[in-house]
Amino acid sequence: MKIITKQFGEIEFPDDLVIKFENGLIGFEELKKFVFIKPEDTIFYWLNSIEKPEIAFPLFGLRLIDEDYPQEENHEAFGIVILNPDPLKITINLKAPVYINQDEKTGFQKILDSEKYSLYYNLFTEK
Repeated sequence: MKIITKQFGEIEFPDDLVIKFENGLIGFEELKKFVFIKPEDTIFYWLNSIEKPEIAFPLFGLRLIDEDYPQEENHEAFGIVILNPDPLKITINLKAPVYINQDEKTGFQKILDSEKYSLYYNLFTEK
């Protein structure tokens, strides 16, 4: 399968790498198929829509932020990243994680009912 993405240009990948989101993502419920991309030399992953390849979400593994972050059985938690040219303004949505099972190729998004997790968690802070 091939798609043309904004971030990576044309990419080709086997059908068995397609991650299926039965209910889509919040605000993008119509998008059900994504490819999970891990570029080299970066801390971010990308979840790129197959149906609309111009739509992609940068992700960050939430266990790196909080090793006790709520997990779902057989799914790894990722936060959607809001990128910014100023690294101090890069934030991660901890409130509505994206859960991905890379073995079963399934995913879903869930809103956590806890005040502990922020919509705009700063990834980097000044020292």
